[in-house]
Amino acid sequence: MKVNIGITDKNRQAVAAALNQLLADEHILYNKTRNYHWSVEGPSFMEFHKLYESQYTELAEMIDGIAERIRTIGHFAEGRLKEIIKLASLGEPAVPVDQSAQIANLDADHEILINRLRKLISDFDEKFKDIGSSDFATGILKQHEKMAWMLRSYLR
Repeated sequence: MKVNIGITDKNRQAVAAALNQLLADEHILYNKTRNYHWSVEGPSFMEFHKLYESQYTELAEMIDGIAERIRTIGHFAEGRLKEIIKLASLGEPAVPVDQSAQIANLDADHEILINRLRKLISDFDEKFKDIGSSDFATGILKQHEKMAWMLRSYLR
């Protein structure tokens, strides 16, 4: 189907590719957070169990939103696990048992995504003339900033 939303096909393709890379990393962060939710132990078990649950729930909503944005601009979102792993840049280390290590690892991943999103916001608007995706990415950025702040609160 022809998409006529005021963005060239080439630019929509570039934005979709960048969003699919972001989507892959969001999947990795979601899975890591969910795994920590299952693996947490210690005297603050319930607090961290609930923290991780709230964060992976928010990440699941972000994943859905990113996939829908990709569809909105006329492309398909990558959902196959083997392709997600190829596209992702975030790593999956062994699950640390120590809560501080879990928190620090998640915070570092959020910060990686925050810094990538800052560049994407600018590129989407200026380079690819897609202000809608730029605005969308700004919302995702704000969510990651808040989640990272909450995680860092446990480290200081």
